[in-house]
Amino acid sequence: MNLGKEIKYYLINNFLTSLAYQICNLHVKTTRITIEGEEIIREHVEKGGRVIFACWHQRFYGGFYVPRILKITPCIMISASRDGDFVSAVVSRIGWVPIRGSSSRRGKEALKEMIEGVKTYRVGAHIVDGPQGPPRVIKAGLITLAQQTGAAIIPGYIAYENPHVFGSWDRFMIPKPFSRVLIRIGPLEYVPQEPLGDEQFEKIRLAIEERMIRGYAEADSYWKQYKARGA
Repeated sequence: MNLGKEIKYYLINNFLTSLAYQICNLHVKTTRITIEGEEIIREHVEKGGRVIFACWHQRFYGGFYVPRILKITPCIMISASRDGDFVSAVVSRIGWVPIRGSSSRRGKEALKEMIEGVKTYRVGAHIVDGPQGPPRVIKAGLITLAQQTGAAIIPGYIAYENPHVFGSWDRFMIPKPFSRVLIRIGPLEYVPQEPLGDEQFEKIRLAIEERMIRGYAEADSYWKQYKARGA
C-alpha cells in the first residue's frame, strides 16, 4: 500500500468533495442555461416510459445540473477508479444516483446495475464515449442498456457559447463564467428489444453515432447564429 496515495485520497474524499461541490454550485450560478425540448422527456416519462440521456464525454459537465433543472433523479455510470470516488461524491449531492463502473473496470457488473437503475428511476444518463475514448465513438453499452430496459435513447446536445478547452483526449470543455449554455434534448431513439445480430447491432450503433455527431454540430452552430444576429 502506498501511504502517500492513501492519505491523498482520504483528504480528497473527506475534505475536498464539499469544496468542489460549492465551487461547481457557484460556477453554474454564473452561467445562463437554455434548455430546448425538455417536454420530450416529461411526456415520455409521464406516460410510463424510460429514457437514457446520451452525451459525449467532452460536454458532460454542462449536464451536471439537469437533475435540479428538470426535477428528476437519474442514475449515471461513474468510473470505479479512485478519481471516480471523488466525482461520484460530488454528483450525488447534485441529485444523480451514481453507479460505479466503466467499460474498462467492473464493466459487466456496472451494466447490470445500470439496467436495474434505469428500470427503477426511469431516467438514466450514459457518457457514450467515456471514460477514455476514442472521442465521439459510441460504445456498445448504450445499445445494450436501451435493449435491456426498453428505454428510449435521448441525445443531450450540450453547447457552450464560450468554453474553456482542456488538452485531454476528448478536448474536454467547461463553460467560462458568465457565459451561456445550450442543452438541447434530441428526439427519442428506439432500439429493438429482440436479440440482434452483430451486423444489425452495429448498424443501429453507427446510425445513432452519426445522428449525434450531426446534432452536436447543429447545437454548436446555435451560438454562431446567435452572435450573427447580434443578440
